[in-house]
Amino acid sequence: MGARVREGIECRAGAGRVTVSFQAPGYVAAVSGAEDLRPGILVRHMRDGDVERVAEIESFAFSTPWKATTFKLLLDRPGAVLMVLEVPPARVAGYAVLWCIQDQGELANIAVIPEFRNQRLGAYLLDHILNEAQERTVESLYLEVRVSNFRARSMYASRGFEEIGVRRDYYENPREDARILMKRLTPTP
Repeated sequence: MGARVREGIECRAGAGRVTVSFQAPGYVAAVSGAEDLRPGILVRHMRDGDVERVAEIESFAFSTPWKATTFKLLLDRPGAVLMVLEVPPARVAGYAVLWCIQDQGELANIAVIPEFRNQRLGAYLLDHILNEAQERTVESLYLEVRVSNFRARSMYASRGFEEIGVRRDYYENPREDARILMKRLTPTP
């Protein structure tokens, strides 16, 4: 269930989920009153001013990180959805990149800085990405995850992703296989 608000932004609330509310233009949702998340946490679309911070987070999270120029180029790319997780006071603490092509999507990257891990913020960000994918009529969402990343694999499983394959030696530094995961979505009309 969602309500359209100014500038085409949709805020969502539903049974068993946190209550969200519109905060400002460009924001997708704001947590209000969630017992398990701190108040004031926002998920919004990435802006030019976020790129350097996102590239910094990327360099902490991945052994072969994307450069800031890559994120800048993606901001205006059709089918690319770049979102940030913002914690008070207005600090970007995570991000996600989603590709949408017709009825398929790929979660290319998702990361949260170490000090905010194990607080369910990654799952909160993932939930927003899943909503974005549904709104863009994505029916199948794919991703790759390191075999050794049990925490991420558990989070994805909790959101209904299923393992459908393996990419041998997909990752470098260290070299490691990737599990290919997929989730079927019901597009939002």
